[in-house]
Amino acid sequence: MTPVIELRNVERTYSSGEVQVRAVRGVSLTIMPGEFVAIMGASGSGKSTIMNTLGCLDRPTAGSYLLDGIDVSGLNRDALADIRNRKLGFVFQGFNLLSRTSAIENVELPMLYSHKRLRPRELRDKALHALGIVGLADRAGHHPNQLSGGQQQRVAIARALCNEPSLLLADEPTGNLDSQTGIEIMGVFQKLNDQGISIVMVTHELDIAQYTRRTVVMRDGLIVGDTPVENRLIATGELRRLEQAHQAVHLTQ
Repeated sequence: MTPVIELRNVERTYSSGEVQVRAVRGVSLTIMPGEFVAIMGASGSGKSTIMNTLGCLDRPTAGSYLLDGIDVSGLNRDALADIRNRKLGFVFQGFNLLSRTSAIENVELPMLYSHKRLRPRELRDKALHALGIVGLADRAGHHPNQLSGGQQQRVAIARALCNEPSLLLADEPTGNLDSQTGIEIMGVFQKLNDQGISIVMVTHELDIAQYTRRTVVMRDGLIVGDTPVENRLIATGELRRLEQAHQAVHLTQ
C-alpha cells in the first residue's frame, strides 16, 4: 500500500537577516491511508512548518515529500495549487468562511476551482451531500452569523471534503471552540476517519490528541515521539458522559 504521506529527511531553513533558522531538521515521517494522526509540540517546535509542508504551502530546503506516491518537492506553483485542490482538504482554527455567503455556497467554492467542470446542479448536490455528512444539510441556506461556532466549523469541514481529498489537514480545529463543542467536532473527525479518510491534525491540546489514533511530538525541529494513542477517547461516549454529569448537577440543585 502506498503511503498517503512520506517525508524523507525533510529540512526547512529560513533566513532572518544574516541568521539562518533551522525550523525543521531532517524529519522523516510516514502516514498510511486511513490513519488519524495528531502532531503536537510547543511554539517553535516545527509543527506548523511541517503542516505547511504537508499542505504544499511551503517547500523543503532539503529532502523530499511524497504525497500519494507523487514527489511534490520540486513542483512549480501552478502544479502545487492543482495538487492542493485535488488531493488536500484544509480545516483551520478560524473557520475562514465568507461572511456574506450561505453555508452551501461556502462549500461549493473549492469546486469552482476544480479541474472538473461541474454544472450548477452538480455543484449544489455535492455541496449538500458534504453538508449532510457533517449533519448540517438543514442549515444549507444559513449565513455564518446565523450559525454557532461548532456549526461554522462543520461547514468548514464540509468544504474541505467536497473535492473528495486523499488527506484532510486540520490546524488547531478546536482552538476557537468551548470544550463540549470541541468534543463534538472531534466526533465528526472520528466519523470521517472511520469511513477511511486520512486525517492529520495539529493541536497543542493533549486531551484533543487523545481522540486521534497516533501522536507525533516535535521539539526543536525534530520528531521526538511517535506512538499510537493508548486509551483512545471516543467522542460520542465523552459527550454522553458530559450530558449525564450535567443532568446530575441539575437534579441536585
